Amino acid sequence: MANVVRDPRSAPDVIIPDLATNTLHPFKKEDVALVYGMLWKQRYFTKVGDDYFPESAQWDVKNKVWREYFVKNGTDWWSTLYPPDNMQRPTGPLCDGCHSVGYDVQKKTVVEWNVGCERCHGPSAAHVANPTRVNVQNPGRMDAVHSNDTCIQCHSQGRPLTNPIAGRQYDWPVGYQVGMELSDYWRLEENKLGEQSFTHFADGTGHKNRMQGNDFVRSVMYKHDITCASCHDVHGTANPGQTRLLGNALCLTCHGAGEKNGPRATTLEAHSLHKAGSTGSECIACHMPRIEVTIADVNVRSHTFEFITPQMTDTYKIPNPCTSCHKDKDNAWATNVLKHAPGRSPWRL
Repeated sequence: MANVVRDPRSAPDVIIPDLATNTLHPFKKEDVALVYGMLWKQRYFTKVGDDYFPESAQWDVKNKVWREYFVKNGTDWWSTLYPPDNMQRPTGPLCDGCHSVGYDVQKKTVVEWNVGCERCHGPSAAHVANPTRVNVQNPGRMDAVHSNDTCIQCHSQGRPLTNPIAGRQYDWPVGYQVGMELSDYWRLEENKLGEQSFTHFADGTGHKNRMQGNDFVRSVMYKHDITCASCHDVHGTANPGQTRLLGNALCLTCHGAGEKNGPRATTLEAHSLHKAGSTGSECIACHMPRIEVTIADVNVRSHTFEFITPQMTDTYKIPNPCTSCHKDKDNAWATNVLKHAPGRSPWRL
C-alpha cells in the first residue's frame, strides 16, 4: 500500500505496459503525472492546474490488455453528479483521500502520497520527536470497532455524511482520522434485501470492488471482535493479501476440526467434502469466493465468510463456490451433493 501511487519521473519503470500499444484512448508518458496500481490494474493520472484527472484507458495487469476506464451511470452513486468526461472528474474528491495522507480539500494538496504511516497511525510529529505509546495512534491496541475502522475508512463503499464539501462531491470520509468515530463521517452503502444494487448482490453480499468493509461488518467474525489485523499484516508479508499465515494455516489457528469455533466435523476433509490438499479443501475456496469485480474478469474475495449455497444462486443470482469451480455441473447437482453429505442439515441449504 505504501507504493500504490508512484510518480513516473522518480520511478521511470513503474509504467507496466508499452503506452504505444494503447489504441483505446492514447496518451504519452509525459502526460502521466501519477501512476496508480500494480497488482490488479494500473491507472494513469494527468495533472491540470492543481487537480489530477484519470486517463480513459487502464491496463489490465492479469490479462495484459488495455481496457476502458469510465464510471458509467448506475455503477457508482456520484456518476450523475459529475460531467460524463474523465477530464472533468478530478481524483481529489473521488480517489485521493484514500491514496494519500492528509489531503486538504481547500488547498488540494497532500502531506504524502500513498498509504503512509500516518494514514493508519494519525499525525505523528510528536511521536517522531519523542516516541512513546501515548502520542501515536495504534490500531493494534484499539478496541475491535476502532481498529477495523482504520481499514474500513478506505476498504468500503459509502459516502460522507456531509456532501458537497467545498463545492464538490466526495467519495471518501473527509475529516476522519484514525481513533475518531468513522460513523460520524462515513455512511456505508446500504442495500435492500432481494434487490441488486450497484454495490450488492440481492442477498447483501458485495459484488463491487472495495467492499471488504461492507462485507466484514455483517460477518460473524466482526460480531466476535475479530479485526482485519487478526488475519492481515499491513506492514507486509510475502503471502497473497499480506495475510499473516499462508492458506489454511491461517484459518485453522481458530477453526480446527472439532473445535468450538467450528467446523464441527472431525476432519477438514469431512467438512469440505474434498481431499486434503485439493483446491476444494481450501477454506477460502468456499468461504471467501472471488465474486467481487475489480476489473473485467479479475475478481477479489468476499469477506462475509458465509457459504453461498446453490439455492442462493437460484434465488438471488449470486455465484456460489460449488458451480463456480465445477463449471460442468449445475445447481441441482450441487444441492443434491450437499443434501446427502454426512452431518449436513437439509434445512440450511
